[in-house]
Amino acid sequence: MESLAAVFILQVLRISVPYLFASVGAVFSERGGVINLALEGLILAGAFGAMLGQHLTGSAWAGVALALALGVSVSLLHAFVTVTLRADQIVSGIAINILVMGATRFGLGLLFGSAMNSARIAGMEVSMPLFDPLLIIAVLSVALAQFVLFRTPYGLRLRAAGESAEAVETAGLSVRRLRYSGVLISGALAALGGAFLVFQQHSFTDNMSAGRGYIALAAMIIGKWSPVGAALASLLFAATEAMSIWFPSGWLPSQLVQSLPYVITLLVLAGFVGKSTPPKEVGIPYGDG
Repeated sequence: MESLAAVFILQVLRISVPYLFASVGAVFSERGGVINLALEGLILAGAFGAMLGQHLTGSAWAGVALALALGVSVSLLHAFVTVTLRADQIVSGIAINILVMGATRFGLGLLFGSAMNSARIAGMEVSMPLFDPLLIIAVLSVALAQFVLFRTPYGLRLRAAGESAEAVETAGLSVRRLRYSGVLISGALAALGGAFLVFQQHSFTDNMSAGRGYIALAAMIIGKWSPVGAALASLLFAATEAMSIWFPSGWLPSQLVQSLPYVITLLVLAGFVGKSTPPKEVGIPYGDG
């Protein structure tokens, strides 16, 4: 029984990593005042970059570097559209998700002659699953993000940009720079979640993010825009996904079992939305452009 419990806990930890990276990243973006609905595309871009980097060089760390580069590039586009051009943040996020989905599909066809999957990659080779560097970085990122947001001058300024942009500007600080930084941090972290995902599956498959970005966004809301809260909510969703895998076959239709994590996400989110207070000016473009 103890071994089964250990296997289950390890499975929950591994499933939670993409959620954790993306939800903690989303806290930075939204605390600064920018809704980041592009998390789905950022995870996908990170996964594609990690696959491509390792496929071309044989190095998993080269894959991580390319994942970060693509994640930051895509998030820079989102920041430019929403902060500089002051476009609707939700529309921008959805458009980026569609753009990345199409771009990765095109890239697969160009590189591998198939729009569905890539060649196999080795992934991150580790002696034990708990020693996976990206899993360790994910855990450390929660503590670091909590410290940065609530114990440093930068964190105070970023949170102020999402609460009262005018007050930040009056203090002589750039709202645009702060909001850009929050979105870029969000993109980098979500891309690491994508890298972990593709290394675990050892290949890139079309639309492999499979809704993880949206669940990460829900985790951030349930976690009340706090890195620690987002991480705990991510573990909750990972546990429901793991339970759906362990659910005895034949008891319920497989389609219903596979939908359980999403159903539970909706139910939990419905119960928390009214109790969570977002930053006052999240989603509201600031007039300085």
